[in-house]
Parts: sequence; structure tokens; C-alpha cells
Amino acid sequence: MKIHEKYIKRCIELAKNGLGSTYPNPLVGSVIVYKNIIIGEGWHHKAGEDHAEVKAIKSVKDKSLLKKATLYVNLEPCNHHGKTPPCSDLILKSAIPNVVVGCVDPHDKVAGKGIEKLKRNGCKVVSSVLEKECISLNRRFFTFHTKKRPYIVLKWAESSDGFIDKIRTKGTPAKINWITNSFSRQLVHKWRAEEQAIMIGTNTVIYDNPTLNTRQWFGKNPIRIVLDKSLRIAQDFNVLDGTIKTIVFTEIAKSSSIENLIYKQIDFSQNIAKQICNHLYEYEVQSLIIEGGAQTLQTFIDSNLWDEARIFTGDISLHKGLIAPKIKGTGFDSQRILSDILRIIKNENC
Repeated sequence: MKIHEKYIKRCIELAKNGLGSTYPNPLVGSVIVYKNIIIGEGWHHKAGEDHAEVKAIKSVKDKSLLKKATLYVNLEPCNHHGKTPPCSDLILKSAIPNVVVGCVDPHDKVAGKGIEKLKRNGCKVVSSVLEKECISLNRRFFTFHTKKRPYIVLKWAESSDGFIDKIRTKGTPAKINWITNSFSRQLVHKWRAEEQAIMIGTNTVIYDNPTLNTRQWFGKNPIRIVLDKSLRIAQDFNVLDGTIKTIVFTEIAKSSSIENLIYKQIDFSQNIAKQICNHLYEYEVQSLIIEGGAQTLQTFIDSNLWDEARIFTGDISLHKGLIAPKIKGTGFDSQRILSDILRIIKNENC
């Protein structure tokens, strides 16, 4: 293994610790190496706190070694004042002579300026090391800044015979018909903690009355996004309780006196998925997991506005019911979770 790749891989490992907690900032890890020994490392925990490079530099016990060391970081050091000072300034102040960068930051406030400043001030910089892996790590951040929309994950569970739910009728009690086992359901709560927002449609709310929180996993609850064209969802449903920030997209103009509850009017005769993406970009939502129902999922599939799909297949048969969404993509992973099978499909053409 090439020496630079070895330490950038460590940066990626460190950066993953921040998944779900750094928004709107990216996932960043950094290590400092002297004579092929790591003398300092760190990762970005939360927006407003020290960046990975700062934590790594602070962790070095013998600061005199910095003048002979190499700093590794999976994403280009920032060069602008935000909630914290520029990392490039601290690197130069610490007289670190060598910096190895995984990939360039797509944010227009950085976008090569950090690397340029380091080089201009005598620092030797090597870039694009494991670039593909580093971009994949921050695919949410890159999608948001390059495509001006959230990174979109579709998720559903289907029976072994291809249905996602039993037939529901008006007056059917609100209750979830579980297709997957408890371990798969806990994994979904882990995923919720990793994404910035979660979305469902009207029927899913009415038939299941979900809370859409992370009660089975440690982490921040995602922003709830609800699609309710005609405002059919009654105020006593869980998603409208105001405990979590919730945005309801509807065709009817409506204001809310409940804290954390926002109604956003859109035109349902136009491209719904694109309008939602545009508004979520304005709200600075970098990632969205869509958990249903079938119509909502298919709307995003038909608009080709999705990046990956995570599909569970349970070992039960429903024989009849609501047919699972139809999707095409590149399958790149399949795993078994006890009796369930999880497939992850990527959209290479979005």
C-alpha cells in the first residue's frame, strides 16, 4: 500500500465518526505523521466546533515535531472564516511543511483556495489521493453543493412476493404491518440518525401513524418532511406534534402556530420531486431518506431524483396488496439480516 493512501484511509475512518452530526459541515478526519508514526489525529464532531485539522494539531504532544511532519486530511483545508477560523491559517502558523489532501472541497468558499494558499506560502501539497473514496465519503456534501439538491436515499421493505403493504381501506386502524425483523428495523433507525431529513407521503401517515424518530438508535432526529396535498392529515397524528421540526408540502396555503411545524405550498400539477428538492436546498437540507409510501417513492424514481435505494425483502408473503415500486439501477451490495435480505442499488445516471 502506498504510504499516502495508508494515512488517507485512516482519515476516512476517523471522519466516519461524525456521520449525522456535522451538518451542514462535511465529514473530515486528519492525521499528522512524523517518521511514519502518527503523532496526532482528530475528526470533526459538530458544526461550530474545531475542525479535524485543528483537533489533530492540538493532539500533538511535542509541537516542535510539527515543523518536520506531514498532515493528512481527506478534504481540502478551509480558507474562509465561518464559525471557526480557517484551517489553512493554523497549518501555516504551525509551520507544517507537507500536506496531503484526499479531494478538493466543492464549496464555492473553498474550491481549491485552501490548497492554493498553502502552496503560495511554501507548503508542499499533494492532492487527489484516494479521491474517489474521499468523494464517496462526503457524497451528501458533494451532491448538495454540485447538484443543488439533497442526496436522496429511497428505502422500503417488500414481501417475498413483491408487496409493500396489505390493502388498506378507509377506516382501517392506523397500524404498521411489519415485513422485516427487529434487527432490520433497528438498522433503519441508525440510517435515520445519519441523514438530515426523512420523508413520507399522506397515506403512510394515515395508515401507520409513524413518529419518524431515532428511538431505537442514538443520534439526532431527522427533520420530518410530509407530503400532504389536500391537508388530509389530522392534527392528532404523531408527525404534527411539534416535537421535531416538520415541513409539510401541500397545495393549500396554510400557516401554523405550532413551533417546529412549517407548511410549504407547492404546485402539484408540476414536477413535485423537483420542487421539493429546490425547497429543501433553500432549507440547507443536505440529505433525505424517503421511507414511503409507494406513490411518493415512485414520484422520485420517475423524476430520476434519487441516488441510492435500500430495499429489504422479508420472508413473509402477502399474496395481494400494494405493489412495491419499480426501480432500475446498479446493484452493488446485498446482505442477509437473519431472515431478511437487504439490497442497495445506486443510480449512476442521476
